[in-house]
Amino acid sequence: MTDDIEQVAQRYSRYTAIGAVVIAAVWHTGYDLTVTVTGWQSFRWPALAAAAWVVYTAIGVVAALAMLRGSRPPARARALAVAVLAVDVAVIVSCRPEDLLGPIDWGWGSVGWLGVLLVWNRPRRRRDLMVFLAANAGIMLAAMAVTGTYDRVSIAKYLVVMVGAVTLQLGYLAGCHTLRERAEDAVLLARRLASDDAWRESARRIHADRLHRYAVIRDAAESLLKELADGADPGDPRVRADCTAGAMRLRRLITEREDVPDELVSALRERIDAAERRRVLVTAPPFGEHLPHLPDGVREDLLRAPIRALDGARSRARVTVSAMSTMVSVAVVADNDDLPISATSVREPSGVVVTYQRQEGEVWINSIWQGP
Repeated sequence: MTDDIEQVAQRYSRYTAIGAVVIAAVWHTGYDLTVTVTGWQSFRWPALAAAAWVVYTAIGVVAALAMLRGSRPPARARALAVAVLAVDVAVIVSCRPEDLLGPIDWGWGSVGWLGVLLVWNRPRRRRDLMVFLAANAGIMLAAMAVTGTYDRVSIAKYLVVMVGAVTLQLGYLAGCHTLRERAEDAVLLARRLASDDAWRESARRIHADRLHRYAVIRDAAESLLKELADGADPGDPRVRADCTAGAMRLRRLITEREDVPDELVSALRERIDAAERRRVLVTAPPFGEHLPHLPDGVREDLLRAPIRALDGARSRARVTVSAMSTMVSVAVVADNDDLPISATSVREPSGVVVTYQRQEGEVWINSIWQGP
């Protein structure tokens, strides 16, 4: 579900960008090129108008490629924006004064679409586009002042074209941005829901596992009580060892505190349970809190040697797990005479360092991983 919503959000982002490119391209070829060709004889300097059209096209291609390739704006976007405004000035200069507000003066109504492309992926896109459009409007107003085109009809034409262009360009940018924001909100909500579902499933699994282990301990306690009721000697070393093992398992189960299962902790508990079924007395202080995320391969290297020591324990073992934000340590002390040890620390490919010591019939294995 989350993947589907993320794909929808990506499509919103991509297709709104494609829409902006298509609008700018169709406007520039369908209108700007048409009036340039059909009004060729009306220009004072037609070659300048043609050059402006080519430069506009080149800048549009650069901006469109940047939009469609990723989330970053084109390099030197401000310099390109200045060049676009220079295109506007070139088209104005190429026209005769009487054609300043005529169809062949296409620059001031079209450059806003290039502005949309240039600011598309900028963080302050709306403000930047408003500044660009204001500069474009100011250039045209200055040209009208220089040529003395200040009659009521000219002012009305100017306002109609400028308001219409600004409404379309700024409105499209704002609308697409709103669509993308809503799509991103949907993605965040889907991720939050998926995370909540995963947490609930993890909590359910922990609860079920604890109920199972409580049942195992209850059965063991029931068996011991039945033996005692049938006349078993409380001083018998075997009976005392069984009572001690059961008490340690119950104490460990009561002191567990994590809400979400960790793969490292789950693997250790599985081997501890296996050792206790072999009547090994395992001491394990509470662990499982504040374990950092482990890169691939680290967990396996952390557990390999300590688990071998625990699996080979004859009668007793102690397991400890220590963790900080970028460090995890797994240590096992066990009466294991068969485990081969290294006189020096061993560094695994994942960065885990394993230290071995043997003293008075016990082996101590400590695996440490420290993150960057």
